[in-house]
Amino acid sequence: MPFVTTLTFTSGDRHTLESVVADIKESATRKGVELKGPHPEPPTEQAVDLSARLLADDDAIDRWRYSVYTRTITIVGHDEFARAITERDLPDAVHLEAEIERRSSVG
Repeated sequence: MPFVTTLTFTSGDRHTLESVVADIKESATRKGVELKGPHPEPPTEQAVDLSARLLADDDAIDRWRYSVYTRTITIVGHDEFARAITERDLPDAVHLEAEIERRSSVG
């Protein structure tokens, strides 16, 4: 029964994210690991309220806006390779989530 590992990378720094994902894809190619992806998702826009100004006549609250970029890679089997990816030291700007699913064959 193979394991299917889905790796989801998110970052506010698109260039760093692309670099990390390209490095993983290159490593997979060198080791003969077949993977699906990276699949890009549309960036999500985030906004964070900043503290209000101290002046009484200025009630406007500034907002800091930024984009979050997401790439998804799926690895079927190759558990050792998937584990090695999750144990890598990634840049602080990149967040990794791993989802592991066990698939049974029909029959």
